[in-house]
Amino acid sequence: MIPETIKAVFFDMDGVLYDSMPNHEYTWRESMKTVEIDFPAEEAYMNEGRPGFSTIKYAFDKFLNRPATEQDIDKVYGEKTRLMKECPEAPILPGMQELIAHLKAKGVNVFVVTGSKQPTLVDKLDAHFGVAKENIISGRDVKQGKPHPEPYLIALEKSGLEKEQCIVVENAPLGVESAKAAGIYTIAVNTGKLKDQVLLDAGADQLFANTQLLSDELMK
Repeated sequence: MIPETIKAVFFDMDGVLYDSMPNHEYTWRESMKTVEIDFPAEEAYMNEGRPGFSTIKYAFDKFLNRPATEQDIDKVYGEKTRLMKECPEAPILPGMQELIAHLKAKGVNVFVVTGSKQPTLVDKLDAHFGVAKENIISGRDVKQGKPHPEPYLIALEKSGLEKEQCIVVENAPLGVESAKAAGIYTIAVNTGKLKDQVLLDAGADQLFANTQLLSDELMK
C-alpha cells in the first residue's frame, strides 16, 4: 500500500510502463555492430537509463579502448534511431494503466522520468497513461542522465514536494542509483534479464518480480 503521506510517484518508462527493453537490446546490439563492437545483451540492461551518447562513450571505452568521436556517436545513435523506428510497438506492461489510474483517483501526482529521447513512446504517455507533457522528464531535459540524481531532482522540483512525499518505480540499476542519490524511496521491478541482486545492490528498497505484482500490491 502507498502511505497517505505519499503525494507523487515517479515512474521510469522503458521496462516499467512499456515492455520496450527487448527493442532497446536489439537496437543497441545491432547499432554497435556498425563500429565493430559486440555489445552483450546484459550490457543493454545494465546501461539502461543512460543518455544514448553516454552509453556509446561507455562502449567505446570498454570494448575498443578508445574514446568515441562525435562522428562515432552520430553514426551509432543514428543507426539505433533508425532501427527503433522499424521495431514493433512495445506493449504496455500488465497492471500499469490500472495502477496509474488508481493513483490519480487518489490524488497522487504521477510523473515519468526517462533517459529516453526517442519520441516513439514518450509522445504516447499522455494517450496511454494520462501523463501530461509537463510531468515528463526525458533525456531532452537533463544535462546529466542516470545514474546522476539530476533527473529525479528535476522531478522533485517540478512536483513541488519533499523527497519524503515521493516514491520511485524503476527497473534498471542505474535508475535505482539515480533515485537513491536523490534521496527518494525506490521500488524496483525486475522486468529484464538481470538478477534480482543487481537491483538490490544498486540500492532498491523493495523488489517485485513483475509489474502485475507491483500493481496489485500498491492498489490494496
